[in-house]
Amino acid sequence: MVSRVIPVDPFDLVIFGATGDLARRKILPGLYRRYMAGQIPESSRIIGSARSEMDTAAFRTLVIEAVEEFVPEARRDAASMKAFAEHLHYVRVDATGENGWPELAGMMRDGVVRAFYFSVAPSLFGALAERLHHFGVTSPEARIVVEKPFGRDLETARALNATLAEHFAESQIYRIDHYLGKETVQNLMAVRFANILFEPLWNARHVDHVQITVAETVGVGGRGQYYDKSGAMRDMVQNHMMQLLCLIAMEPPYHFDPDAVRDEKLKVIRALQPVDADDIVRGQYRAGGKKGGGEPSYAEDVEDPATRTESYIALKTQIANWRWKGTPFYLRTGKKLRARTSEIAIVFKEVPHSIFGDEEGWRENVLVIRLQPNEGMNLKVMIKEPGPGGMRLVQVPLDMSFAEALGEDGADIPDAYERLIMDVIRGNQTLFMRGDEVEAAWAWTDPIIAGWEARGDRPKGYDPGSSGPEDALMLLHRDGRRWREICE
Repeated sequence: MVSRVIPVDPFDLVIFGATGDLARRKILPGLYRRYMAGQIPESSRIIGSARSEMDTAAFRTLVIEAVEEFVPEARRDAASMKAFAEHLHYVRVDATGENGWPELAGMMRDGVVRAFYFSVAPSLFGALAERLHHFGVTSPEARIVVEKPFGRDLETARALNATLAEHFAESQIYRIDHYLGKETVQNLMAVRFANILFEPLWNARHVDHVQITVAETVGVGGRGQYYDKSGAMRDMVQNHMMQLLCLIAMEPPYHFDPDAVRDEKLKVIRALQPVDADDIVRGQYRAGGKKGGGEPSYAEDVEDPATRTESYIALKTQIANWRWKGTPFYLRTGKKLRARTSEIAIVFKEVPHSIFGDEEGWRENVLVIRLQPNEGMNLKVMIKEPGPGGMRLVQVPLDMSFAEALGEDGADIPDAYERLIMDVIRGNQTLFMRGDEVEAAWAWTDPIIAGWEARGDRPKGYDPGSSGPEDALMLLHRDGRRWREICE
């Protein structure tokens, strides 16, 4: 099945930080793939901007090298890369000074969509916003894209929102979270709201609990200085995992409209109950371990033997509303775990009465939404085991891999960044966080962090290649439940 490509209007997309790692790995290769899909109009321009001394020819060479490195050979060719390069331009700009801004302003065209991607440190967001306004580069219909982190607490998030609001309306600000661009995440809404099968069961009466897992096999690597000031709670739970929780738990919006969807997500965040100290487990990976070999510990990676920052966190939270009262949500994420996997598991309750008695093979129904490595959905149901010998039950999956269902190898499924950038050009904010969402998420997160800091809690050690600290098992075991295995 070939995906249907919806064209966008002609645009001028300016990428600040165009020579940086994110632009090279994700943004620019993603734009090339959209060009290959026929989604970028011929009159559109992609304008790279950074402090680096280079001209347009050098920038085009840099982009082609990035495409060759990050786009599979089977998905690119010399002719299309040469044609794509004709859309690329470069202007050197000083984000905190005045150099280059008049030249950039002179390049802007009327009658096309203007979008500005802030692929830079958050400390530069205010300076860029102010200069875009001061030098007349922007327009009343222009859009800006900002990357996380959206602050490091409620106070800084409010300050950042206020800074951006000085020059841009909320309708112009696109806070990008690439998790929301994943095909499976969007399909979660389709499964819930486009099928009568699940929505009647999507509540505390039928759902026993929900597990959200984002596990990584890598350590903090070269991000040590940033990560040690952030930790798993700020880096993953407050944004990515919070958004996944909202999409699972939110009420049906009145319409598939950006503000209608985000209104319902906001209600979920505001209904989250405070998390008790006993419902949180924080961890740090040790050196060595099952898969670690001679690799360094977290403390060695961040070069601070006294660090108390978590590389792993698991917690239990609940939502104080009619739909979810009494249904726990268990979240966990960490570095250097057994496998790289991201999934949401909706575990349904047992049948009220089993006509098969205490059948040993009985298991509850589970809907598993896989975000990575293989996007898809899996519904585990009970059937009779084939063969003679009586009624023996066995659990089997009704499995759908998007790669198999929609294309031979998933080539037709756009990367998250591709989809989100095209949504920016269309002016569709559905998959982007609103300012009040960000602040509400920090308002829930800050007391949790303040609590463990006040108690002086130290993270529990865990071996690389494991499932995390042993204490995390107790979060579910004491409730008569268990974590799903972390596996590819």
